[in-house]
Amino acid sequence: MSRRRLVTAVAGVVTAPVERVWPLLRRQVPAKEVGEHFLAYQGGWWYRGEWTVTAHPEGTRVDHRVYCVAGPFWAVALANRLFIGFGARTRRAFGDGLAAIAHQTGGSARLT
Repeated sequence: MSRRRLVTAVAGVVTAPVERVWPLLRRQVPAKEVGEHFLAYQGGWWYRGEWTVTAHPEGTRVDHRVYCVAGPFWAVALANRLFIGFGARTRRAFGDGLAAIAHQTGGSARLT
């Protein structure tokens, strides 16, 4: 894998066990790499998204990280308007995705 730089990270908890959350997340994310409770999608010329699922006292913790895998980073930042608002948009979309999973499990979700 090429050099990567963290752009943003977000996490949340779904009040359902990993065994129920994991298959729903797999259907939701168009992953090209799948491991033990790990998904990754690399698209476009710079983007790599990674998701991990772990047990949590309230149910399941889902972590999402977005990396820049292109270089030089300044060129990617300029092409993406310095990533202004990117973190907020990512957090909102991630929260919506967790809410959809929670709805399907009959549980609830919250961002951490």
